[in-house]
Amino acid sequence: MLEIAAGSGQHAVAFATAFPGVTWQPTDRDPGALDSIRAYVAEGPANLRAPLRLDASESEWPVAQAAAIVAINVLHASPWEATLGLLTGAGRVLVAGGSLVIYGAWRQHGTAEPSNLAFEQDLQQRDPRFGLRDVDEVIALAAAAGLDWRHTHQMPANNRTLVFHRRG
Repeated sequence: MLEIAAGSGQHAVAFATAFPGVTWQPTDRDPGALDSIRAYVAEGPANLRAPLRLDASESEWPVAQAAAIVAINVLHASPWEATLGLLTGAGRVLVAGGSLVIYGAWRQHGTAEPSNLAFEQDLQQRDPRFGLRDVDEVIALAAAAGLDWRHTHQMPANNRTLVFHRRG
């Protein structure tokens, strides 16, 4: 499992612990986050790998192949280039039939819940390049990258999880 933008590393430890048969590869682009992840890895389970520097918006990734990719709270808190890079990168490194799982706050058909709109306003005050991505637009871009949308799961607090599979 390749985790994009693992942040502090807390998700990586929790998931690696919950799924001992899955090798968990956390990544992030931020040096401070990588340091935090390294500290978690030192105390974490054996299936949790040392973090790799990965900026989803860059064309070169330090991983050639992955069975699955997860991105938690990434797309709305990063520039649009990271969304494009995540989808094209996933299309490139996922094995045939591999899954891309994206969790976060979204727009649907151009609209969002009032709480998500307030959240987006807060995000854009931090960085005007941040904001909610539209489910329909992401599904279309994923398809162009060789990823078929399989399901959207409604989650608590007006969040959604989108699941894609790599064609082939």
